Amino acid sequence: MSIDPSAIPNFGGRPEPEPASGAAAPVVVPDQDLVKQLLDQMELKYVVDDEGDLAAPWEEFRTYFMFRGDDEQQVFSVRTFYDRPHHVDEKLRILELIDDWNRRTLWPKVYSHVHEEDDGPPTVRLIGEAQMLIGTGVAIDHFVSSTVSWVRASIEFDKWLVEQLGLEPGDEKPEDA
Repeated sequence: MSIDPSAIPNFGGRPEPEPASGAAAPVVVPDQDLVKQLLDQMELKYVVDDEGDLAAPWEEFRTYFMFRGDDEQQVFSVRTFYDRPHHVDEKLRILELIDDWNRRTLWPKVYSHVHEEDDGPPTVRLIGEAQMLIGTGVAIDHFVSSTVSWVRASIEFDKWLVEQLGLEPGDEKPEDA
């Protein structure tokens, strides 16, 4: 199944009129090829990592598109690993910020991870995630609009965090590191 370009949501422009037909959107069980097609249409670069997961890299983070589980229990997950390290002493402040984000937004849900550095003290890293049960199939329009929304929200979270912390985009080192 291919993705109809008109199914990609238009965030920020005038809403496009809904088609008059009463036909239901096709139901599909998404796979990696469908996600690649969507990323191509969004003009996003991507790679397949050593574990076979699809990833779209940005300067400050990487977003993975993963399929886990089997048959009726299969889950599609969009998980973003934010590369900006935060000093461990700032973890409480970071947790308060991501709690605020998680309360006010639907996705991505963000959590922290203490990352052991090879050449320095441990740092706090952030991970955002959204998931969809796809085992029995989903409407293609729902899959496309959700995936696009999750990618855009992952980008917005990074911008929001930079603003909340008073960082300049591209600041990669925690204070005192």
